[in-house]
Amino acid sequence: MDKHRKYIIAGNWKMNKTSGESVELADAVIKEIGDQASVDVVLCPPFTSIAAVSSVVEGSPVKLGAQNIHPASSGAYTGEVSAEMLRYFYPTYVILGHSERRKYFNETDAFINEKVLAAFAGNLKPILCVGETLEERESGKTLEVVDTQIRGCLVDVSEKDAENLVVAYEPVWAIGTGKTATPQIAQEVHDSIRHILSDLFGQEAAQRIRIQYGGSMKPDNARDLLSQTDIDGGLIGGAALNAKSFTDIVNAAVSLDSEE
Repeated sequence: MDKHRKYIIAGNWKMNKTSGESVELADAVIKEIGDQASVDVVLCPPFTSIAAVSSVVEGSPVKLGAQNIHPASSGAYTGEVSAEMLRYFYPTYVILGHSERRKYFNETDAFINEKVLAAFAGNLKPILCVGETLEERESGKTLEVVDTQIRGCLVDVSEKDAENLVVAYEPVWAIGTGKTATPQIAQEVHDSIRHILSDLFGQEAAQRIRIQYGGSMKPDNARDLLSQTDIDGGLIGGAALNAKSFTDIVNAAVSLDSEE
């Protein structure tokens, strides 16, 4: 099975790791994965560690990502960080629309859409997170919720920009809970997401957009999830805070890539 899409494994460290701890973790990840380039590996430390991790990954195959940006390039937004401010540290990706930002900071699809457009304008590749709550899944609204989120967050995104988009399906009920969608359930939603992207940007562009799974992917379930037709990587939370568990997931993707 040849997907023609490069796997992407991204570690979302959330609000964890001091600057010194971040350097140690990034260094350990780089040493573990060596110079492999068949899978894109991304580390997304907190803002306080961006500078330090940028220095560590420089010259390595590992790419740097941020966990959030504000839509404005500058201004009176206390505590916020813009794409323009991050540019100095050469990040490649930025996570946007994570369920924790939607839940704790009341971020709407419209506001996330502003961030997506700002990311593209700032030469950052958005990792756009979408997904349903347990209540929404039990009500049979998963595909409806995901459809609304994707369309709302990608307003005015061009087909050209869309090729640099990554979508992360993160069932909210599976984040940090230890629960995981079965590979079949995850594939069903990923397939639906690709159809939505096809409707928005055309089938050819949709086939190039990578869709990650982001709900408690771990070394012991990574291979089964990543082997699904439309699962092109993982947005890793808890398992990304340990170099061995994170690189085990990367190696699962490397192994599958070599079999294609």
